Amino acid sequence: MLINLLEQRKTAILKKWFALAVETYPSDTAKFLKSQKDPFANPVGRTIYRGLEALMDELLKEIDYEKLVSSLDPIVRIRAVQDFSPSQAIGFIFFLKNVIREILHNEIAEKKIVNELILFESKIDEIVLIAFNLYVQCKEKVYELKANELKNRTLKAFERAGIISELPPDEPKFEPINT
Repeated sequence: MLINLLEQRKTAILKKWFALAVETYPSDTAKFLKSQKDPFANPVGRTIYRGLEALMDELLKEIDYEKLVSSLDPIVRIRAVQDFSPSQAIGFIFFLKNVIREILHNEIAEKKIVNELILFESKIDEIVLIAFNLYVQCKEKVYELKANELKNRTLKAFERAGIISELPPDEPKFEPINT
């Protein structure tokens, strides 16, 4: 019963979830992400909306872990390189619980779908854990890239200062064989 209700109200759920997710950005950015419909002018907004839509699709059926990760990964990558704390970067997933409770308030009040809702919310919690793992992987990659960039800049500065010089690669020496 819950899945049918969610499918019927999917568009409203997605719109509200997207609005809450982009409201985590500064107000000017959030306004732009919500209002700019051109995917080329607003690739971040487009990526977030499509990712949320794909996540919702996965939640409405038997979850395919690979599809779930591929839906979640682009959103988490974007948020991992932005100025978000870990909880802010993945907290948007929890917003779905509130959106569903708000939109299905009457049905929940009638207690027809409470047990189904609890099970559905546990699936959302699983997504949060997966998102956290993705976030950590992205942050590790960012730190690795920053460390390599710093190392390369330092080596180039030392080379320019004459402190070190690049060593030529060792080439194998072939000597004739006496027969």
